[in-house]
Amino acid sequence: MQLDLFLAAAAVGCGVIVGFTLGLVGGGGSVLAVPLLLYVVGMQDPHRAIGTSALSVAVNAFANLVPHARAHHVRWRPALIFAAAGLVGALIGSSIGKVVDGHKLLILFALLMLFIAAMMLRGRKAEVQAAPTGQREDTRRLSAIGLGVGMLAGFYGIGGGFLIAPALILGTGMPTIAAVGSALVSVGTFGMTTAVNYSLSGLVDWPVALLFILGGIGGGWIGARLAKRLSSQRNTLTRVMGCMLVVVAAYILYRSLT
Repeated sequence: MQLDLFLAAAAVGCGVIVGFTLGLVGGGGSVLAVPLLLYVVGMQDPHRAIGTSALSVAVNAFANLVPHARAHHVRWRPALIFAAAGLVGALIGSSIGKVVDGHKLLILFALLMLFIAAMMLRGRKAEVQAAPTGQREDTRRLSAIGLGVGMLAGFYGIGGGFLIAPALILGTGMPTIAAVGSALVSVGTFGMTTAVNYSLSGLVDWPVALLFILGGIGGGWIGARLAKRLSSQRNTLTRVMGCMLVVVAAYILYRSLT
């Protein structure tokens, strides 16, 4: 019983960390979910950790979508086009990910973390200007980008928000705040598609996912509130997050290769 209580507390605590990070810096936090589930909660199977993480990320993304929608930060037409194309990609990517050897998948996951960290440490570029009023986005281009990002998100079992928001800006020219809100539609869709695909193979730990989700919602609320106070230090926080990802990726590579 004591061990069960410890694992339950660990799952909630890890969910808080992921949710808090996402709420604070707005991206990159979901990639922490898999290593936390493996090395803190104690899951043995990387595939089960990915499936559980995908479900948690999806639910948290849909929960965070509500306030953005109320604030009119969601451009529904491009968001749905991107999500629909990415859903197909996520299904393909997650199907491939399930058959890849777990240790090799973890190595690839660590390399992805290093890529995300490099993007964070480089700093954000100037905000892309919104497209002129009345100009319609290139649907085929948006769908093609969505398909590729969805495959990547499905393969690794992540939300992919760090790629989706820039992709929406690239494909439509929408302002950053609209891209952040609109990206949550795809993050939730990709994560849920991956979670369903993994659950069909019995690779989702439902009790752990529920505890992780509860912690993530609470952590996200705290992180979002703190982000308003620390908005002037956003770039510094993002770089700190990037350094943390480098450390975690190095640890994953060490454990996987030895």
